[in-house]
Amino acid sequence: MSRVAAFFDIDHTVLEANSGIKWVGYQWRTGKLSIWQVLLAFRWLAEYRFGNLDFEAMARRIMQTYQGRTASAIYGEVEAFFERDVMSTICVQARERLAYHRDAGHVLALLTSATHFMSKPLADALDVEHILCTEVEVAEGRLTGRTLDPLCYGAGKVTRAEAFARHHGVDLDRSYFYSDSVSDLPMLERVGEPRVVNPDPRLRRIAIERGWAYEIWRAPPKLRGRARTDVESRSG
Repeated sequence: MSRVAAFFDIDHTVLEANSGIKWVGYQWRTGKLSIWQVLLAFRWLAEYRFGNLDFEAMARRIMQTYQGRTASAIYGEVEAFFERDVMSTICVQARERLAYHRDAGHVLALLTSATHFMSKPLADALDVEHILCTEVEVAEGRLTGRTLDPLCYGAGKVTRAEAFARHHGVDLDRSYFYSDSVSDLPMLERVGEPRVVNPDPRLRRIAIERGWAYEIWRAPPKLRGRARTDVESRSG
């Protein structure tokens, strides 16, 4: 008998925050980005949020900046950053919904445009076994600056999810996908149980038109404020 899966997007879904924005803030605080690079990154993130991003071009430019760095060093840096700036933004409702699907015997997976570097600490924290994400090329332990196709964004998420479903005996027509972004509309349309969370304006409008309910998920309030980055504090 085929299995049911529950796929979860990360930013503004499992996390109340955008991990990319927090990473930019961390990189700025540690002197790894100039103010021009920060502003460019924020423009990309805004375009991503509203579904207007050329994701392939952005991913290519970003990964080129990591060319030659060791994967182990990046994992170490991201793990420390995750503990400090991201862990506290995990939504209460995300934990609850993961527990619900786990108790129901469903296959749990993160389905995200983020790389494995950012996805793995979250998957470990939430005890999620499977990660479908944007993969980067590593040769002899170092990043080459290239990504691997298909990128896990837009229709690419459907491609990745369908391959995963075939391998794990999952019926997507009975499965769930939780997301906030209009860029994930192809995957929301592909599963039998689309779940809209913290939707961007375009996805909220589509959800209303189609009669899809949407939910607002939040991190614990006492922790949410504590995790703000310097960039967020200065902009607010």
